[in-house]
Amino acid sequence: MFDSHCHLQFNAYKDDCEAVIRRCLDKGVSCNIVGTQKDTSKAAVELAEKYDGLYATIGLHPIHTTHTEVDEEEILFESREENWDDAYYSELAKSKKVIAVGECGIELFHLPPDANKNEILKKQTEVFLQQINFARQHNLPLVIHIRDAYDETIEVLRNCHSERSEESLKVRSRRDPSATPQDDSRVETPFRGTIHCFSGNWRQAQQFLDMGFYLGFTGVISFPPRKTNPQPTLDLLEVVKNCPLDRMLIETDAPYLAPQAYRGERCEPWMVSEVAKKIAEIKNISIENVLLQVNQNSEKLFGIKF
Repeated sequence: MFDSHCHLQFNAYKDDCEAVIRRCLDKGVSCNIVGTQKDTSKAAVELAEKYDGLYATIGLHPIHTTHTEVDEEEILFESREENWDDAYYSELAKSKKVIAVGECGIELFHLPPDANKNEILKKQTEVFLQQINFARQHNLPLVIHIRDAYDETIEVLRNCHSERSEESLKVRSRRDPSATPQDDSRVETPFRGTIHCFSGNWRQAQQFLDMGFYLGFTGVISFPPRKTNPQPTLDLLEVVKNCPLDRMLIETDAPYLAPQAYRGERCEPWMVSEVAKKIAEIKNISIENVLLQVNQNSEKLFGIKF
């Protein structure tokens, strides 16, 4: 199995990180350790380089583009606000263990007190675009974080998608004057990446799938619907049912979002098996089929081999 998104370098594992990693590897679970800013990205690379079966993603989380409250499970240092540093991340990207850029994106849920939402959105979008360009330059896929900002993220990505497709078409048209926008085979796919912890609805999911993205699912899909507001859970289960298996990834977001079977405990990457189990249940297929396909998806997207 491959946990396509976890944070083993976070403070939550400071006392037993090696033991957690050993549990994962003993259970046959490989991991993508995802950074959220400079220090956690560097720590992810350093940890991945120590073990076979561990990989790293480097990038700047949208909540860290402005000052916000410190998450004690994450913190590795004092300051929590950063700008994108292309040179710094380029050095990290030299590691063969780096397989993606992120987690980057747009987050409009955790906002500083008295924040100007439009200004926050503008800053996050600028940093997101910088990381999209960085991913292209280094031929790496994106790991995209979204919270309370699905429509805003879709707009940003659609604009990039259109610009990239037009650019590709112009290049190809110089080689072949018969190339047209309708001829998809002549236009390079501008994106590789996954939507981390997808929690939107099927309408939104279709738009990401149409742009070539994978959808990452966590233990959230195993949570029962909230009695006060069941619709978000019902929408998410519809996405899991409808999403093609060859466009799905499984993840934990450990130390967060422990699946229902372990609810209330600190999440660990080996718990990703519960996500695969729930997908198999929803799609009425075997867990073996789910694991075979999502492993192939991970290998294809991240360029790794299990």
